[in-house]
Amino acid sequence: MDSSHVVKILREKFNFSESSLHKINVYKDELLKYNNRYNLISKSSESSIWMRHILDSAQIIDYINFNQNASLSDLGSGAGFPGMVLAIFNEKNSFHVKLYEKSTIKCQFLKKISEMLNIRVDVIEGNLEKEVINSEYIVCRAFKKFNEILRISREIVKKPHKLIVLKGKSAQEEINKASNNFKDEYKLVKSITNEESKIIIVNVK
Repeated sequence: MDSSHVVKILREKFNFSESSLHKINVYKDELLKYNNRYNLISKSSESSIWMRHILDSAQIIDYINFNQNASLSDLGSGAGFPGMVLAIFNEKNSFHVKLYEKSTIKCQFLKKISEMLNIRVDVIEGNLEKEVINSEYIVCRAFKKFNEILRISREIVKKPHKLIVLKGKSAQEEINKASNNFKDEYKLVKSITNEESKIIIVNVK
């Protein structure tokens, strides 16, 4: 899937504004520049960045209500997927996006992008398990195994929340392994970017 096809999906299916699409394009260009010096994303995924990283992140917009007075925290944001894509999409002052990342280099990149493009987002550097997170939405991608993500969301997130996890083909297996301590309502949704990948959506009480 080429970039023009992905941009069409972002515009028509997910309602990205022209301003947000411009920011996505600049973000992508800056990321590829940084990736020449630092390993922010795998070199093998650079040629498929529009589908593999940007669209893969954007697809979870369908499960988030950006019109409410709420916040979203991206755990282990890395180069900003999915959190920076969601922050660029978000144009509501009442909705707040926070990116948690332990790598100083990646945090420096995320802060540069947010300042360059005037994106309303907080970048929090360090060990997120030392934080107290108050968010209605917790998202993550390529972060940890599902049972660890579930433990973190229960132990450091202080209110009921929706947990949205982008996972590969191991999603159901990871849910099964966590089943002894996993009683929350959840659903498994097919990814639009990879037929083997899944999105785990959990209502954590």
